[in-house]
Amino acid sequence: MSMFKALVLNQIDNEIIAETKLLERSDLPAGDLLIRVAYSSVNYKDALAFKANGGVVKSYPFVPGIDLAGTVISSESERFRAGDEVIITGYGLGVSHFGGYSEYARVPAEWAVRLPSGLSLKEAMIMGTAGFTAALSVYELQQNGVRPEDGEILVTGATGGVGSVAAAIAAKLGYEVVASTGKLDKHDYLKALGVKRILSREELADGSKRALDKQLWAGAIDCVGGETLSSLLPQVKYGGVVAASGLTGGSELSMTVFPFIIRGVRLIGIDSVMASMETRIRVWEKLAGAYKPAKLEGLCEEIALDQVSERVAALLKGRSSGRVIVRL
Repeated sequence: MSMFKALVLNQIDNEIIAETKLLERSDLPAGDLLIRVAYSSVNYKDALAFKANGGVVKSYPFVPGIDLAGTVISSESERFRAGDEVIITGYGLGVSHFGGYSEYARVPAEWAVRLPSGLSLKEAMIMGTAGFTAALSVYELQQNGVRPEDGEILVTGATGGVGSVAAAIAAKLGYEVVASTGKLDKHDYLKALGVKRILSREELADGSKRALDKQLWAGAIDCVGGETLSSLLPQVKYGGVVAASGLTGGSELSMTVFPFIIRGVRLIGIDSVMASMETRIRVWEKLAGAYKPAKLEGLCEEIALDQVSERVAALLKGRSSGRVIVRL
């Protein structure tokens, strides 16, 4: 490994320039593990790294990519040895530490999860950060007592990376999944994931601003935030649970406290970046087993490193659906 390819971001004036370049091992940041990267993926947070005002990357030149799966080449940690297959998502990867859009990466060993039996490296990145976030959301609904027999659960932003995996996992576990989306041409895609019913974005967020609405959902997985989350919370059944992970629809909530203090609704925040290692291992084991969607390959499109910039642009314009994985 004398030279290897990586996608490198540089800022010139107020513009981010992305170029595929050849790097050397000495260009990589410090870390216990040297990894030959097999796959990464494209997430909304990755797309923000390509914007000068995206708030993700603070210094340049920089290699983005907030997740990766690959094989350990060398290790200075007792936890891993050469040949181990690992997954890395969250922490500083692709934000403050060179990320997955590179044929090789060097990372701290405490960030790495051993690839569980039942998953390939490719499958791990079909799920990636988005799938891990989706699985955390489903896990929290289960841990807080939302059962399939309790009624329909709503998944918002259901054609996105987190939403589509969450819908597929919940459907596999026997939940009656209702999907909310603004992409009317994706109904067949959602039905293939196991979704039973589809709502338009406008049907959910109709602007009524009721303090309490009809009790429709036993639980919800919200990947949108903003007006969407504000609209669905008054519709959650007594004692229901909402797992919230997104803000593509905005970061502010406009609602009352009545769903919480009259119906006992619980709003649980989902953070996949700093989740504990214990939680990571448990949830990845579930993704390799009970949570693993039956038609995982159908959730993704595979691209090469030099296609990442194009797909990021599509994602920022709202023209992307499902998962996009990057083959290194």
